[in-house]
Amino acid sequence: MDSLEAQRKYLVTCSESLILSHGQGPGLDLVEKETDPQQVVMVNLSCLLLKNLDNVGSCRSLRVCILADNFISTIDALITCVHIVKLDLKGNQLDKCIPSVFQITQLPGVVFWDSLRRLQLLHLHDNNIGTRKNIEGLSGCPNLTALTLYDTPLSLKGNYRHCIINSIWSLKALDNFVVSDEEIIENWILPLHFKTLCHHFYLNLYPAAKMGPYQSEMRAIHKIISEVNRIQSVYSPTLIIQRWIRGHLTRKRGSASESICPPFPLWRQTVNRRRERHGSKSAQLNSTCRFGPPIISLHPAM
Repeated sequence: MDSLEAQRKYLVTCSESLILSHGQGPGLDLVEKETDPQQVVMVNLSCLLLKNLDNVGSCRSLRVCILADNFISTIDALITCVHIVKLDLKGNQLDKCIPSVFQITQLPGVVFWDSLRRLQLLHLHDNNIGTRKNIEGLSGCPNLTALTLYDTPLSLKGNYRHCIINSIWSLKALDNFVVSDEEIIENWILPLHFKTLCHHFYLNLYPAAKMGPYQSEMRAIHKIISEVNRIQSVYSPTLIIQRWIRGHLTRKRGSASESICPPFPLWRQTVNRRRERHGSKSAQLNSTCRFGPPIISLHPAM
């Protein structure tokens, strides 16, 4: 099947489970809406023998893009899809005997990834990416949170995780393990449960689940990101210390404000004592209470 023809037929299909447009729901007429590629928010083009993405680039509202297990060698057409949150390019390679022209061996540069400012999940595992230079452009992706690069020649090289993590500053999880403080701060020796690749840091970034509708996919994405943040908040000494310091400063500011302006009951008691001292028939207190706001016309004139 010709790849362009496969994409064209796919983009006009009315199967809600594969492509979903803005405002669609069960029982709506999808055919007319889905003929407009700019309204498409999710595509699943996996296992279709695709070699290029010419038609996919016209989906300007795209948020979830599944392109796994194809013959794609370049993804430059996606530069216009600036709303993408999840991009799955897993397994885009042929057998080793096939020329590498049909394999993803080098990704686009910084300009491409800088345009995908909402991208958080990127799956590149099971590709023929062999050197760090192949993925240097990923450093320009400002919000990339989770990345998979296992089952690639690059992942077999020594110091691989250290180089990737310290070149993509926004990265919080790599190859099913959340990033630990040891991988960021050099020569910092931590207790066992804080160490790199400890079982506490494990998180399956590529769960084997059936493709669902758009809302389900977005919930799954948010669940992964939330779990990454939760693990870091519990097992990152840096974040724990920061929380302690913020709590200490908050309590300190609260104590300082109370010493300057005591709570309501204290100055209220002072006013009551003044009333007793001057008698119950005091006319008006026009002076300002030392410990509270001005007291005006507390009692009507007799």
